[in-house]
Amino acid sequence: MNVEALNCPNCGGAVSSDKTQCEFCRSRLKTMACPKCLGLMFVGCEYCGHCGAKMLKAEISALENAGDCPRCKSKLAGLQIGDIGLQECARCGGLWSAPDMFESICADGENQSAVLNFAGGRSEIAGQPAQISYVPCPGCKQLMNRSNFARSSGVIIDLCKQHGVWFDAEELPKIIAFVRQGGLEKARQREKLEIKEERDRLRDEVRMAGINGRRFSTTRPSEEESSVTSFISFLFD
Repeated sequence: MNVEALNCPNCGGAVSSDKTQCEFCRSRLKTMACPKCLGLMFVGCEYCGHCGAKMLKAEISALENAGDCPRCKSKLAGLQIGDIGLQECARCGGLWSAPDMFESICADGENQSAVLNFAGGRSEIAGQPAQISYVPCPGCKQLMNRSNFARSSGVIIDLCKQHGVWFDAEELPKIIAFVRQGGLEKARQREKLEIKEERDRLRDEVRMAGINGRRFSTTRPSEEESSVTSFISFLFD
């Protein structure tokens, strides 16, 4: 492990990155990688000491119409991280996102960085691994579907196609890591290939049956719909 000289986010004192407590102000310290340049920094720093990127702070507020946490039934609170608006459970660390907000996170690198910076400072409050079970939507109270995000991420999300998606503690950062590693692009390309193969198969069936003018439709995204947002939207169709 490489040890670097960093600055305490509380008092500004120089502290080595392997320390868990500032020797000047006694603040607890935890290191994380800058979401933009991956340089080492302490959680709570306003700016990255390597690239100068500003770390957005999260604002938590009470919401009149907020639902209850699907896991522990606590009241959800509003969470604003830059342009990202979510709801969070302070007890178990779960996050609730509307469909359009989830699309924005998956499609925008800065939004991903903002969420990762927030997640790096809150990992200590995460509860025990969630028990595998179907849970109700905070909006309509109906049981949500469970789905392997992009069919290959390994992250099982709870999805209400009308209202949004629930992330247990640490699931949203895992999805962002999957997207940044190219997993979503690979899933889109695989989806397009499956559509092409299905069209070719049906075309062959039509030719063999001697039927002209037969058409088929699919609820999957078309080959031309190649944007991240269109692919994410498909999850909610």
